[in-house]
Amino acid sequence: MELTTDEQQQYSRHLSLEAVGMQGQLKLKHAKVVVVGAGGLSCPVLQYLAAAGVGTIGIVDEDFVEQSNLQRQILYTHKDIGKSKVTVAVNRLHALNPFIQFNAHQTRITKNNALQVLKPYDIIVDGSDNFATRYLLNDAAVLLGKPIVFGSIYTFEGQVSVFNFENGPTYRCLYPTPPPPNQVPNCSENGVLGVLPGIIGSLQANEVLKIILGLGSILSGQLLTFDALSMKQSIFSFEKNTANTIKALEEDYQVSCGVYTHTKEISFQEYKERASSYNLLDVRTQFERDELHIESIHIPLDELPERYTEIADNKDLLVFCKSGARSKIAIKILQNDGFKKKLVNLKGGLLSAVSYLQK
Repeated sequence: MELTTDEQQQYSRHLSLEAVGMQGQLKLKHAKVVVVGAGGLSCPVLQYLAAAGVGTIGIVDEDFVEQSNLQRQILYTHKDIGKSKVTVAVNRLHALNPFIQFNAHQTRITKNNALQVLKPYDIIVDGSDNFATRYLLNDAAVLLGKPIVFGSIYTFEGQVSVFNFENGPTYRCLYPTPPPPNQVPNCSENGVLGVLPGIIGSLQANEVLKIILGLGSILSGQLLTFDALSMKQSIFSFEKNTANTIKALEEDYQVSCGVYTHTKEISFQEYKERASSYNLLDVRTQFERDELHIESIHIPLDELPERYTEIADNKDLLVFCKSGARSKIAIKILQNDGFKKKLVNLKGGLLSAVSYLQK
């Protein structure tokens, strides 16, 4: 499979690099990479891999473009709001490079489809935003014998590493178990600097190209950290834990990572229709409540295990936070403590309530 005249023109700057040249560009053309997620990290990954000429690129995501994505997910525009991320991404990337193949997987990666979806590819890129998917991808990569290029972001900080490269250390060697649910960071709650996923995603793309081309030192057994405010970058080493043996995918990564998928939820409109049936519990921080609040009981999430007895149990309890994530954790805490009344989550959190009230 040689490069056409148009391809040679497209990749001329690569062909001029002695360390890449024609042989390296053909390696890129033959490579197959799957990117899980089409959000903030994946947008720069996809753009640079497509521009570089990676021959086959798979994109796995079930989400649709929302306006709040546009601050950092640079593949999308206002005209794309409400459209499938995968469909929009493929169309935009094909316009950038029509010489490569894109595989659109309009689905969420799960235990049931992970091995089938990932198997045809050489390299997996983790552009996810939750622990359940990270552990699932790690375990699938180990079972399939494929490297996984990892990235994560939080507010102003990011991390990059390469797991399972040539049977090297894995994500579980670095993070053997998920953090407690009440310590799980959430970008929708805490925010993220828009440029940060661009930086971290570009570093992920760089690792993918290095692996394909056989260049440089791969971040295997190393975790690169980046602070956007200080511009400090550090690399920490970690060893392979041979006690970690993965023989099959777990039954439920959502449960093992403290994600509670069976919590009853109602919208703010549904609450307003029968408000007299509920007590309200706000589990946000005091700072958040000072900025905006509705009439409710207030106990910050980190104080809930000690103060839950302050909550009246004469009615069912509707729990809310900013976006609906921390309130699910609060419900689990109250369930474990034996709260007697029905516990319900406010779908979309206070943000949804504000949106409803502004209509």
